[in-house]
Amino acid sequence: MNLRPYQEAAKNAILGEWEHGNRKTVAVLPTGTGKTILFASVIEHQVKQDGRRALILAHRGELLDQAADKLMKNTGIESALERAENTAIGSMFPVTVGSVQSMMQPKRLAMFPNDYYSDIIVDEAHHVLSDSYQRVLEHFPNANILGVKATPDRGDKKNLGTFFDSQAFEYTMREAIRDGYLVPIKAQMIPLELDINDVGISNGDYSAGEISSALDPFLELIAKEMVYYCAGRKTVVFLPMIATSQKFCRILTDAGMKACEVNGKSKDRKEIIRDFENGKYDVLCNSMLLTEGWDCPAVDCIVVLRPTENRALYQQMVGRGMRLFPGKDHLLILDFLWLTERHDLCRPSSMISKDEKIAARINERLQQDDRIYDLLEVEEAAEKEVIVERENALAKQLSEMRNRQKKLVDPMQFAQSIMSLDLLNYEPMYLSDMAPATQKQLDLLEKFGISASEVQNKGMARMILDQLISRRSQGLTTPKQIRTLEKFGFQHVGTWKFSEASRLLDIISLNGWKVPQEITPAYYLPTGA
Repeated sequence: MNLRPYQEAAKNAILGEWEHGNRKTVAVLPTGTGKTILFASVIEHQVKQDGRRALILAHRGELLDQAADKLMKNTGIESALERAENTAIGSMFPVTVGSVQSMMQPKRLAMFPNDYYSDIIVDEAHHVLSDSYQRVLEHFPNANILGVKATPDRGDKKNLGTFFDSQAFEYTMREAIRDGYLVPIKAQMIPLELDINDVGISNGDYSAGEISSALDPFLELIAKEMVYYCAGRKTVVFLPMIATSQKFCRILTDAGMKACEVNGKSKDRKEIIRDFENGKYDVLCNSMLLTEGWDCPAVDCIVVLRPTENRALYQQMVGRGMRLFPGKDHLLILDFLWLTERHDLCRPSSMISKDEKIAARINERLQQDDRIYDLLEVEEAAEKEVIVERENALAKQLSEMRNRQKKLVDPMQFAQSIMSLDLLNYEPMYLSDMAPATQKQLDLLEKFGISASEVQNKGMARMILDQLISRRSQGLTTPKQIRTLEKFGFQHVGTWKFSEASRLLDIISLNGWKVPQEITPAYYLPTGA
C-alpha cells in the first residue's frame, strides 16, 4: 500500500519502539487520517516474519468489520474472526479480528496458548484500561501492543501512561488540516442559552437522562436555527437519548427538513444510513450511535446536542465530518451557549488546542458575536496573545538566564524563544519518557548548544532534539544564535531564519561586537519578517 508521509513516519516509529523494548506503545492520529491503514501496514510488516500472528482487538462489530475489510483491501491479508460462534483456533490466517466481549470469556481465552499472538492492535486505545481488555491482554504477556487513538488529551495520556510504555507518534489535527488531509473547521455560535447547571454527573460525564430533560424545552428553537444554518448541508446531530433523538427528528421533519433517525434498536439501521449517504435525507439524528466505525465523507455539518466532558468522545463526534470530499471546503460545527459552572465542558476549541488558556481564549472569541470563525485562524491569534502574556510573566526569569555566564542555552529559554508551548508545558506521560536522558541524547543536546544539565528526563530530551532537527531542516536559527542575539536585546530570535541571524551577527561582529546605532534591538525585524 502507498502510505502518506505521516503514516510512513508513524509506522517506522512504532516498529522502532518495539525494537527498543517498549513493548506497549501508542500512536495518535486524528479521526479521518487513516489509523486503520496505519495498523494494517504494521501488521503486514510483522506477519511477514515466520510464525508471527497478530490480533486486532475491538469492542464493536462495525470496527471489526472495518478492520478486516481494510486489511484485505490494502494488504491482501485475510483474517480469521473471533466472535460469537466464529473462532480463529485452527485457522491458517496469520491475523485475527477479535471481539473483546467474546475473547474475554475465561473458557474461550483458555483455548489460546499464551504465546499465540506476537502482536496485538487495540483500536480506540482509551478502552485499554477496562477490565475486559486487560483480561485479554494479560493472557498474552509477551505480545507487542499498539494502541491507536484519535485524541492527544493530557488527562487521557496520564491514564494511558499507567499501562503503555511510550507514545511512538502523534500527528495533530492542526498538521492534518494544514497538510490538506482533513478539511478546515469553522464554528458558528448560536445565540441560544441552554442551561445545564443542574445536570448531574454519571459515569464520569454529564447524565444523559438529565441532559435530555434540560434539552427538551429548547428542541423547537434549535430546529428553527438549524433550518437556517443547515440549509444545503449534510448534517449529523448527536443527542443524549434515543427518545430525544426520535422526538427531535420529528420536530425537524415538521419544520420542513428531510430528517431521519437511527439508533441501536433500529431494525433497518443499515438502510436508513444508506439512504442518508445517498441523499434521500439531509439530516441524520442519532443517540451516540455513530461515534465510531462509520464514515460518510460528504457530511459537512455537525451539531452536538450531547454536551460532554470527554474530549475523546467530542472529537469522535466532530470527526465524523472532517474527511475530504469533492466540493467540500470546510466542516461547520454549530455550537450553543451551554450555561454551566463546570470548566471542563468540551467546545469547538477542544478539537485543536491542548492548552487550557488558549482554548479559553478561543471560546471567548467565538462567543463575542454570531460570525462563522475558522478555528485555526482563531487559535493562531489566541496562541500569540497567550505567548505574549507568558513572555511578560517570564521576563524576569529570562533576563536572569540571559545574564548567566555560560556558552550553552537553557532549554526553557530555548522553548520560550521559539514559542513552543508544548515544550514549555511538557511533562512526561509514559514510563519510558520519565527515565533519565541517555548519554547520547545529552551529547547531542550540547552539540546543538543546549545545556544538558537542565534536561529533566528522556522525554524532554527527545522533544527538544525533535525541535532542533526540525528547525535545522527548515533553516531556522540555532540555539547559539538565539542566545547571542537575545543578549543584545533582540526579540523572538527563535522565529528568524538562520541566514537572517548570521547576517546580523556579521554586522555586529564587524562593529566590534556592538549593535550599530541605527539598529534598535527591541524593535528590530529581520528583512524576511
